[in-house]
Amino acid sequence: MTAANAKKLLNALATPERAAAATRFFKTGPGEYGEGDVFIGVPVPMVRKIARELRGMPLEEAEALLQSPIHEDRLLALLVMVDAAKKASPKDFTAIHKLYLKNTRFVNNWDLVDTSAPALVGVYLFDKPRQLLVTLAKSTDLWERRIAIVSTQHFIRKDQFDDTLKIAKMLLKDRHDLIHKATGWMLREVGDRDEAVLRAFLADNAAKMPRTTLRYAIEKFPPDVRRAYLAMKE
Repeated sequence: MTAANAKKLLNALATPERAAAATRFFKTGPGEYGEGDVFIGVPVPMVRKIARELRGMPLEEAEALLQSPIHEDRLLALLVMVDAAKKASPKDFTAIHKLYLKNTRFVNNWDLVDTSAPALVGVYLFDKPRQLLVTLAKSTDLWERRIAIVSTQHFIRKDQFDDTLKIAKMLLKDRHDLIHKATGWMLREVGDRDEAVLRAFLADNAAKMPRTTLRYAIEKFPPDVRRAYLAMKE
């Protein structure tokens, strides 16, 4: 269960064709959000299968894997950490959480954030103060800001919406499309649990929201309601 052996398992499943497709899909070109990311072309279901085989990997080996330049290596490391967190003692969960925060520069694409943030930040903070979310939302790092909002998915699923709304409001003026999408996604999930809460937030903020955020947030509303909200942006 070493990082080196994990890499071998992934490399055995790699294909240049899938790598090329992933490179385009995850925007790795100059000036794009995933600039410089390297893919070897392993399908996500296979990465998840390997993660199950690597249950119990020592945390230091997972960290070494997380610091790899290869995207699939980092995804595998995060899946291993998420699995470990589910069964961890409070002490061990704290260690996993701290390691995650220490290495956010390697959690540097939207799929990596979305795979890990609810489990490694949201679950951890559920019974604790949540000031960390504000700190992350104020970060100059795109991915830390996305971690801030996506982490609140765990709270939403427990019918706690205040942190999502607070972080969403902080991010309304963010300039990056990936933050607009993530914020709208979380607001939509709030609406799935309690439409009245989402409508109240929209009443105060719809006209100020990026259009993408608004579109994502109201996606499940009837067409005439969506049109009415979108008209506020015209």
